[in-house]
Amino acid sequence: MNKGNPWALIPFVVFLILFIGSGVITGDFYSFPVIVAITISGAVALAMNRKESFGRKVDIFCQGAGNLNVMLMVVIFLLAGAFSETAKGMGAVDSTVNFALSVVPANLLVVGLFIIGCFISLSMGTSMGTIVALAPIGVGISEQTDLSMALVMAAIIGGAMFGDNLSFISDTTITAVRSQGAQMKDKFKVNFWIVLPAAVVTGIILGAITMGESADVAHLSYNWIKIIPYVLVIIFALAGMNVFLVLALGIVLAGAVGLADGSYSLMELLQKTGEGMAGMYEIAFLAILIAGMVEVIKFNGGIDFLLHLATRRMKTKKGAEFGIAGLVGLTDLSTANNTIAILIAGPLAKNIADQYGIEPRKAASILDIFSCTIQGLLPYGAQLLAAASVAGISPVSILQYSYYPILIGICGIIAILIGYPAKKGA
Repeated sequence: MNKGNPWALIPFVVFLILFIGSGVITGDFYSFPVIVAITISGAVALAMNRKESFGRKVDIFCQGAGNLNVMLMVVIFLLAGAFSETAKGMGAVDSTVNFALSVVPANLLVVGLFIIGCFISLSMGTSMGTIVALAPIGVGISEQTDLSMALVMAAIIGGAMFGDNLSFISDTTITAVRSQGAQMKDKFKVNFWIVLPAAVVTGIILGAITMGESADVAHLSYNWIKIIPYVLVIIFALAGMNVFLVLALGIVLAGAVGLADGSYSLMELLQKTGEGMAGMYEIAFLAILIAGMVEVIKFNGGIDFLLHLATRRMKTKKGAEFGIAGLVGLTDLSTANNTIAILIAGPLAKNIADQYGIEPRKAASILDIFSCTIQGLLPYGAQLLAAASVAGISPVSILQYSYYPILIGICGIIAILIGYPAKKGA
């Protein structure tokens, strides 16, 4: 194997120095705009390798940035943002939360919050949106009972990470699937059976810890029709419908419900759709810029060096799968963003998967599971910071109750050890 060129990795180093350095100095890992950090790192990549003309390097950058999978990913990001915002704007999130709270027994509210978080994040495709919707309710429940605020927030974060890892419209899932060339429904099925035991055990643990505690939650009104777009999108996606059609139908359904019940005028609907797309601009441009930078680094020999480094001790397929898990986990520790971690680690994981015969659905699942494991345990990650901010507690205090992120990591390790799933046609 070509041992590659370690110096070609300097743009990655520059990115990590800018991102981690600014986080350490300011105490806020989100203070330095990540898109600026990637742009600077991309410029460093283009400045390297004087043997090639600058114009040739720009061409290589654009070829990587305009890769078919990257462009598909970008369009899916935009449609997913449009659906999520359109559904949210007509009251789908509020109706889902209120409906779920109305059927959850008063003595199982924390377990209920976890399950509600699982469904909402699966429907919305965003862990942050789920946490923002449920955290204030969790604060109210904690204040009415003797339950730890950190425990309640950990239950909500666990539910949020469930959907972040599984949803058909989650940016992490879309990125994992597109980077590995997998089918969304295939990845979902593999991923679901790995994390389901973790979700069940988390629910049992939360139920045991909170047994005997109950709180009065105001039963607000809900409209089950507003929940239908979420349910149908999940059903259509599971049925194997093309993701473009799934999201387009979701936008139309959510818009139709909003227009019918007066939540939207036509112009308000169009504006909400536009806002949803605009909310995905940063992640879309990040995908483009990272893909371009990685292509230049690959051309300069950086990816070959990483591959040589990562695989020199790999002897088996299981070893390669653990290598992919470690790769994305370390990248997430460095970037505190699981989508960016998958964007960076994805191309390398794809090469390892091809070399060791790892199926795309399994490689995509590993990327998603282990990035979400780390992300759900990072006290400087957006999820814990958001929940801690609403609750007025330290993000570190949430870690002792973070059962779900730990359990999905354990389930992911077990899946690798037992060789799940069996290879198709084997």
